[in-house]
Amino acid sequence: MSISAPDRRGFLSSAALAVLATACGSPPSRAAERFPFSLTEAEWRKRLSPAAYGVLREGDTERPYSSPLNKEKRRGLFLCAGCDLPLFLSSTKFESGTGWPSFYAARDNAVIERADNTLGMRRTEILCRRCGGHLGHVFDDGPPPTGLRYCMNGVALKFRPA
Repeated sequence: MSISAPDRRGFLSSAALAVLATACGSPPSRAAERFPFSLTEAEWRKRLSPAAYGVLREGDTERPYSSPLNKEKRRGLFLCAGCDLPLFLSSTKFESGTGWPSFYAARDNAVIERADNTLGMRRTEILCRRCGGHLGHVFDDGPPPTGLRYCMNGVALKFRPA
């Protein structure tokens, strides 16, 4: 039994896409996950700006140096832009030179970690514990005392001064 040329092309295209998805990883799915704070997609779209929706709900990344929170130096709290959960203390913020707000520690019980193998890299994705919103990634090249760099999308955060 042989496969016709159009069927063979379709098969090969599908196989190539499957190999690429396996090699690069596919975006994590949040559809089946349950979090304490949840909204419908329509409610999320009404609550968030298009940029915040893209980052928090679809795992996008904002352009580096585009967030005003990079320059935020006041004492206070950084909250999830999706559900207002306090995530980071201003005292843990540092200038990483990456173009995204960076912190060396998250507040206790504020974030959850998940393996992220997209783009052909092994990274650790950081999500808001309450709403499951994508915040950014954590890396092991940060300053003392933790050695961690929570590299967060500014559009996924809100700042509340102390």
